[in-house]
Amino acid sequence: MLRVVLLAFALLSGAVAAWLVVQHVRPVPVVAVAEQRPPAPLQPDVLVASSDLRSAEALSKENMRWQPWPENALNPVYIIRSERPDALETLKGSLVRNRMSLGEPILEENLAPRNANFLAAILPTGKRALAVRISAENTAGGFILPSDRVDVLHTEGDEQLTRTILRNVPVLAIDQIVDEKKKDETGKATVIGKTATLELDPVQAEVLAAAQAKGTLSLSLRSAADNDDNRQLGARAPRVIRAGRSELVKTRY
Repeated sequence: MLRVVLLAFALLSGAVAAWLVVQHVRPVPVVAVAEQRPPAPLQPDVLVASSDLRSAEALSKENMRWQPWPENALNPVYIIRSERPDALETLKGSLVRNRMSLGEPILEENLAPRNANFLAAILPTGKRALAVRISAENTAGGFILPSDRVDVLHTEGDEQLTRTILRNVPVLAIDQIVDEKKKDETGKATVIGKTATLELDPVQAEVLAAAQAKGTLSLSLRSAADNDDNRQLGARAPRVIRAGRSELVKTRY
């Protein structure tokens, strides 16, 4: 009987030992650890237009804002907040030379000083503004508007010969209207004025002034699809007076 008890005790002890061994070698559950990624680099803030801006419109804190910009798309001419944190204040009141769209970066080269004349603000560097006499008959029936481009035709002599003396010239203003978005009370965009102000370089200004003194001028409206054609047509050169001497002024090809 004693042997049976000892054998049972030995078997029980062995079972307990085996259970303890199994519990000790049981694999520890693996806990998934999220991959630690480095924080994304901060994008620089670029000064952009917060609304569509017209030519000669003054900048204000309401129509400018800082906008994050991809670093690989930065341009050296952009105004960056880290470099010019006071740009909203210092540029306030500056005039826009050319139209800008919502979200477009604001560039120093597209701004004129806040005390600049209205027309001088939209006149590019190196250009001149010269007014010529016009009527509905010589301006495509009055359908030539500011921001259009025209060819200038000169008619003179008994034979009434007409030649193109300037080509692809921007129209800055018709009388006092410099933006075609400004319409009259009836909503019509046609402007029939007495003068058209054209954007010219100094040589073109001399050519136009001489031609206007010797004959009549007409403006031929160009298709918007032809505005990238910057060639100048040759024509019989008008004469100008320099230092008491008559000189021919040649148009550029």
